[in-house]
Amino acid sequence: MEYFKKLLDLMKMEREEDRESYRQITETSSVADRRANGLTWYPIAIKDTEMSRGDYLTVEVERTTHQDINHQLRFGVSAVLFSNHDPKKDRVEGTISYQSGNKLKITLRTDELPEWSRDGKLGIDLLFDDNSYDEMQNALKQADSISEQSSLVKILTGSKAPGFQPDIPPFIIPRLNASQQEAVNKILAANELAIVHGPPGTGKTTTLVQAIKALIKQDHKQILVVAPSNTAVDLLSEKLSDEGLNVLRVGNPARVSERLMSLTLDSKMAEHNSMKEIRKLKKQANEFRDMAHKYKRSFGKAERDQRKALFDEARSIMKSVENTEQYIIDDILTKAQVIAATLVGANHYTVRKLKYHTVVIDEAGQALEPACWIPILKAQKVVLAGDHCQLSPTIKSNEAARNGLSTTLLEKCVALHPEAVTLLEEQYRMNKMIMGYSSAIFYNDQLKAHASVADHVLFTDDIPLAFIDTAGCGFDEKTEGTSTTNPEEAAFLFKHLTQLVAELAPHYQPEHFPSIAVISPYKQQIYLLKEQLLHSPVLQAYGNKISVNTIDSFQGQERDIVYISMTRSNTESKIGFLSDIRRMNVAMTRARKKLVVIGDSGTLSQLPFYADFITYAEKRDAYKSAWEFVDT
Repeated sequence: MEYFKKLLDLMKMEREEDRESYRQITETSSVADRRANGLTWYPIAIKDTEMSRGDYLTVEVERTTHQDINHQLRFGVSAVLFSNHDPKKDRVEGTISYQSGNKLKITLRTDELPEWSRDGKLGIDLLFDDNSYDEMQNALKQADSISEQSSLVKILTGSKAPGFQPDIPPFIIPRLNASQQEAVNKILAANELAIVHGPPGTGKTTTLVQAIKALIKQDHKQILVVAPSNTAVDLLSEKLSDEGLNVLRVGNPARVSERLMSLTLDSKMAEHNSMKEIRKLKKQANEFRDMAHKYKRSFGKAERDQRKALFDEARSIMKSVENTEQYIIDDILTKAQVIAATLVGANHYTVRKLKYHTVVIDEAGQALEPACWIPILKAQKVVLAGDHCQLSPTIKSNEAARNGLSTTLLEKCVALHPEAVTLLEEQYRMNKMIMGYSSAIFYNDQLKAHASVADHVLFTDDIPLAFIDTAGCGFDEKTEGTSTTNPEEAAFLFKHLTQLVAELAPHYQPEHFPSIAVISPYKQQIYLLKEQLLHSPVLQAYGNKISVNTIDSFQGQERDIVYISMTRSNTESKIGFLSDIRRMNVAMTRARKKLVVIGDSGTLSQLPFYADFITYAEKRDAYKSAWEFVDT
């Protein structure tokens, strides 16, 4: 089918671009650079080893320094254990089977630790993630092979319309508003596809949780709940568990809370009554293995036979362990009402063969389409939830993005099957003035602010919106490499924020002071803003209330006050990726009670989106010139 052939070509493009950028980062960089880029743990200490499935060895390690550096070593990714003596030769590959805090377990493709691991400093390097690409590619090929006979595939690719059962009695959930209630009933009535379009602050997660509960009540079948990121999976897992459902979280949670850990397979296995037997057997196997390791390299036939017999015994015991483990896993899987995983994690070996009546894909607006097909192939019915008017997935290859990889399955299905879509219309986050522009541009003016937030402000008579125009102030942008900064705009922003904080101080006790986000689309500007904040003594007192970061890192979050530093200011009216208005939709809708946008109208107005926003602000007495503040 041409549809899947095109997706396979785009994935190939994306994989090559991703591999090339990985190669450039790793081949020429030192271990310190790789560590700074989050690709390496170094140095590490080996804490423990144990035999694992299929003659492999699982090694528990801990990073002993640089523990504050963010990293990309996650459950399920390929990695390599190496020695600093000869990193090209002294290395053994494996898969990370557990990661939490500064500890991880790596299952190595060997049955014993190599000699070189006993001397010199050791590290763990992330390998290129071929596994995810393989899983996506296989899913696309499989979808293609069944495209002629599968109703679901035909609907999702646009050659057939979805069906709904008209006679299902409405399921009443008093805590939901009208559009949330409508979304739940559409999900229950759908035969193959339902879509929940959840703009910012509209309670999409609450709606999904209630819909999943209703689905389980409706047909008592197990449901697969997936999302592109661990964080989104964690949020849903926790909320579903709070509602009393038996949730199994496959993979390692990003948020290491006791509550989430208790939902994982490892934790549920540890509590199982057959686990005592497994511990006893594992101990025996490890004892036999340790005895075998006592024989050094130079030994005769008798010692060699003895060593082989000990290894055989250890393997035989591990076979019993595997069988018992499989029994426990099957038992836990049977009892779970909800299986929760990332898109690729839905094919984890423990759940790979499972089929489901319904699959729920949350944050589908940020999910690569090929990754969505991994869980879809396991389902008869799919629920897509998200907002295609916010950030789309990150794509490395510009060419693949241009040719359609950046268009998500959610976006395609919203256009193909409007009858399957429910828009959540009532939002519980923003003052109506902050919400208004976004609602008009992205949501056909259909958003309503709930009475509890519609008029909430920081203090009486405060205007919840401000566009502060820096045109004519000489705040010119500076280009640094591929990023852009605007030092004067950054300094001005903190001057303005300092004034606002002084105005707020009489109205709030320090512990109840409003939360503040300072956002910019440009990474270099963020570094500059963070530095400026350190040199603002008045603001330091409120340090724990102020976060400074890129727009992308704030998706899904909210703050009382949001400042956006637009950064671009030039005579050629170049605005770069400020033209990605979905990203601006995310930025502008993080604010509850006050949104302050600082930018140069001369540069920004070249794009109708910003020209209209400035007009919107003017009409609400929310437009100010930076000149009004420059000399104060």
